[in-house]
Amino acid sequence: MNERKKAYAALFATVLFWGFSFISTKIALAVFPPMSLGMLRFAIAVIFLFFIKQKLAPEEKLNLKTIPRLFAAGFSGVTMYFFFENNGIALVSASEASIVVSSIPVLIMITDRIIGKIKKEPVNFKSSQWVGCFVSIGGVWLVAGVSFAISGSILGYIYMTGAAFSWVIYSFLTRSLFKSHSVIFIVFWQSVAGFICFIPFSVMEFQNWGQPSSGVIIHLLFLGILCSAIGHWFYVLAIENLNVSVSGIFLNLIPLVTVAAGFFALGERLAPMQWCGAALVIGGVTLAGWKQKTTVKKPTVDKAAVGTATVDKATVDSYLT
Repeated sequence: MNERKKAYAALFATVLFWGFSFISTKIALAVFPPMSLGMLRFAIAVIFLFFIKQKLAPEEKLNLKTIPRLFAAGFSGVTMYFFFENNGIALVSASEASIVVSSIPVLIMITDRIIGKIKKEPVNFKSSQWVGCFVSIGGVWLVAGVSFAISGSILGYIYMTGAAFSWVIYSFLTRSLFKSHSVIFIVFWQSVAGFICFIPFSVMEFQNWGQPSSGVIIHLLFLGILCSAIGHWFYVLAIENLNVSVSGIFLNLIPLVTVAAGFFALGERLAPMQWCGAALVIGGVTLAGWKQKTTVKKPTVDKAAVGTATVDKATVDSYLT
């Protein structure tokens, strides 16, 4: 299996993890407040990723030049994303939140064009990629917005918009790190940064912690290991081997997974419009990623920066978590 196929496989796995994470998060939030849950799941992720990093890149060290970007990416894609999303979901419905988040692929593509013009680098998207992007967004509207109505507060929409922009910033900051570090090293230190930044928020929430049952612990482990650690790892692998835009469009499959989970696990019935939306999401994502080739050359790792570290080739909140 070539690197491109591995990246697609990693994206599909990530979509599954993040799609099912909605259920686990709802259960865990009954015991742990939002930011405390974020701290706990990334504490687990940091421990898990540490052992993987020691196996794949044991001698790779922090580079003083890239520390600010590593921690900025961790702060934007972990701490701020969860801060905005968790607070947003508390004020608007899940359907409304998913529709706002589905704008991420468009924001990524527009940002990619802007950065390309600033750096005077050619970033040309094929028409099929733009069409696929908007078709998938339309599918999200049908899947998640069957009963859509503007019912939440304006502040809730502002929070969800902040989550979308936080993820866009995270994606591009992460892309800029591939010249200097391996994927596992990047994800590990981003997770460390996110975990550290969660601590002040969780301290303020400590008095609201509940007593977790064994079931809640299992869901917490799922969120920490599969969603936060492996999910972010796989997503960053996809960014490295495909591009930021194609990887971002795949995020629109996440609400489809969440709805499917409700259908199979909870027996929830799907309206005909939701089935049509599911077809549009799948078709749009397929069209956007079909034989697309990144216009930005994949950078090579700076061996001087990483020493003798081994660059891993197997590789990363979450959606509505």
